[in-house]
Amino acid sequence: MSETNTLKKKIEDQIKTNKFVIYMKGTLDFPQCGFSAQAVQVLRTTKQPIYSVDVLSDDPLWTALEEFTQWPTVPQIFINGEFVGGCDIITEMYERGELQKLIEKPT
Repeated sequence: MSETNTLKKKIEDQIKTNKFVIYMKGTLDFPQCGFSAQAVQVLRTTKQPIYSVDVLSDDPLWTALEEFTQWPTVPQIFINGEFVGGCDIITEMYERGELQKLIEKPT
């Protein structure tokens, strides 16, 4: 298995075993960009556990993630195993009340 395929499998495992996954610049406590910080702030309103991955510390994973989602920027957020989008999308979902509905959906 190639390194890219191994990393894609790692991503699949992470998003299948965690309700909320955010691939971001930095960590939940120390985001390294404004978009990651805003996305974390929105996700924390849900009071759900958040699994985070710092793409800055794992460049090959970042590349594999971009190939996996066909989305070139971070943060990238997965909920219930599905790619939702980035900061703008998750913020809009929160403002419309759609984020809470998605959380309540059984996995």
